[in-house]
Amino acid sequence: MKIIIGSNNPAKVAAVKNAFHYQQTEFLSLDIPSGVSEQPFSDDETIKGAINRAVGALEKGNGEIGIGLEGGVQESPHGLLLCNWGALASKEREPIIAGGARFLLPEEIADRLRAGEELGPVMDDYAKQENVRKNEGAIGIFTNGLINRSEMFSHIMNLLVGQYYYQKGSKK
Repeated sequence: MKIIIGSNNPAKVAAVKNAFHYQQTEFLSLDIPSGVSEQPFSDDETIKGAINRAVGALEKGNGEIGIGLEGGVQESPHGLLLCNWGALASKEREPIIAGGARFLLPEEIADRLRAGEELGPVMDDYAKQENVRKNEGAIGIFTNGLINRSEMFSHIMNLLVGQYYYQKGSKK
């Protein structure tokens, strides 16, 4: 099976590879645009970005499955929540979607995002590190390392792969 990953982000690539570790799989990661803003600001926009990446990966990479993973934020009555969504595209059906963990961002981070900044650079500045988004992610920083970005996306990948095989009527 050939899986096309709609990102070169190491945390996302690792999550996809982990979800298919049990079978013979060829992986290709491509830099596929999300087609949404750099900082998705709703579940709907984040889902759209994940679907765009999955469909774009499938079309450009000529595989059996295209995967799109997208991080965003969602405003709530409690504050600004980090959200993350994934999509799995295949030629035989509409894209499958799944969402993952959510948590409130500290107000100092939320304020900067509401002012138009993107979470990745804000987290680099906040944590005084480079490439937080390609490593532990905001979730790793704010959970004191108990959950990292790859693990967060691994949960979504398991939801996607499980739905895919269920819909196909087969086991993994």
